Amino acid sequence: MTLVMGIVNVTTDSFSDGGRYVDADKAIAHAHQLIAEGAEIIDVGGESTRPGAVRVDPEIETARIAPVITALAQDGISVSVDTMRARVAEASLAAGARIVNDVSGGRADADMGKVVAAHDVPWILMHWRPVGDATARVARFGHDVSAVGGYRDVVAEVSGELLAQVDAAVTAGVDPARLILDPGLGFAKAAEHNWALLHELPTLVGLGFPVLVGASRKRFLGSLLETDGRPRPPSGRDVATAAISALAATHGAWGVRVHDAGSSRDAIAVARAWQAGGARAGRADITEVSTAQSGRPDAGATSDDDSEVGSRDD
Repeated sequence: MTLVMGIVNVTTDSFSDGGRYVDADKAIAHAHQLIAEGAEIIDVGGESTRPGAVRVDPEIETARIAPVITALAQDGISVSVDTMRARVAEASLAAGARIVNDVSGGRADADMGKVVAAHDVPWILMHWRPVGDATARVARFGHDVSAVGGYRDVVAEVSGELLAQVDAAVTAGVDPARLILDPGLGFAKAAEHNWALLHELPTLVGLGFPVLVGASRKRFLGSLLETDGRPRPPSGRDVATAAISALAATHGAWGVRVHDAGSSRDAIAVARAWQAGGARAGRADITEVSTAQSGRPDAGATSDDDSEVGSRDD
């Protein structure tokens, strides 16, 4: 079953909901709402990764998220921490987080692998190819997120670079069974790159690691749904996000990271029921179907529900 990861941004400047949950109590309440709507994991972050975002001090990042993580963990909620910093991850794991979600894929902080290995927790490695020198540009990531990398074959290149990140993590002592891959939709990728990666999701799943899909409310959805040349705002992208969640589930995604848990949970449930129904029914014998359809019903026969012609109870 594909998991739903609900997003809680304890930030002032996230692209979708920056400032709404910077207060710890509001963030905690929002997390509980996401759980009530069907999220299984809450992803808590204290630093925005939107294009042009300004980095915050590690102390501020930790101060924002630690109380939220502690409260949620005490309530028995599975929490992942969205951070690129080893020291923030360390503090968050001590507070009760169970997963590290690192959008730099281990490139921003050389000590992240050591922290993950020491705590033996799952580590989400996201793909992100900043322009120029990777280490230097990721360190200054606020100017790099919107840069579009030059891909000749985005699926092959993202796959290869993710596997290189896996190798680096294993070298740092991380159990490969603890690794989860994220293709990094929207990070240094144009819309066509994002759609190509989604279309070839089975290829990414075929790498042999769980895959997290993070398409929620992103710009390429707004552009797809534009009206009169204006992209749809983030608040109007949840239905499109849910559609991607359903398709991701049918193609083997481990999880989807979303702002609106309810719509994605419902969409995934429908997708799973559709798949299960097809598996149970199998393929009908075309001869039997043809015979049944050509047979003339007896006079006075009615349908199974004995309903009037044209009536419908939706």
